[in-house]
Amino acid sequence: MAEAPLFRAMEGRDVELEWLPFELRPYPHETLSPHSDYIQKAWHNNVLPLAERLNVTMKLNMTDPQPHTHLAHEGLLFAKERDNGKANDYADRVFRAFYEGGEDIGDSEVLRKHAEAAGFDGEDFSKALAERTYSQARQASIRRAHQEGIQAVPTFIIGEKRMTGLQPEEAYAEALDEEGA
Repeated sequence: MAEAPLFRAMEGRDVELEWLPFELRPYPHETLSPHSDYIQKAWHNNVLPLAERLNVTMKLNMTDPQPHTHLAHEGLLFAKERDNGKANDYADRVFRAFYEGGEDIGDSEVLRKHAEAAGFDGEDFSKALAERTYSQARQASIRRAHQEGIQAVPTFIIGEKRMTGLQPEEAYAEALDEEGA
């Protein structure tokens, strides 16, 4: 949802977006149930009203418990290594699968389907996930994020400016203008 105003601010600008892995509740920590009071209150009081205001389609994913994202992130690193241009397509498909389609993005077959739709070889993708080829790179990316003080999702970094949480389009545009100058 937070990327919607960022994407609008990026329109007509020569900028590149790079998604990096980050986990709020990394495996083996337990993830939350969509039926929990915390998720229900956050969804109905904050997330859904903001999504409606931003005209963003979001549905509460009822996968219970919520999936861990380490395999999705390893899939992103696979995609970035093979074709960075298609990696953002993979990331977008995984986001939509979870937030619009209610899919379990902790399932390697679900991830494979979206990797193939983004143009990647499904066999190579599945092998990389099964062998955990990108596990160390994912862990290194997350360690780097923690070392840089990142503690929230989403966090966008534009040049030297760090922007956490939902920001208005104008704030992103200003940061992009400053970085472009």
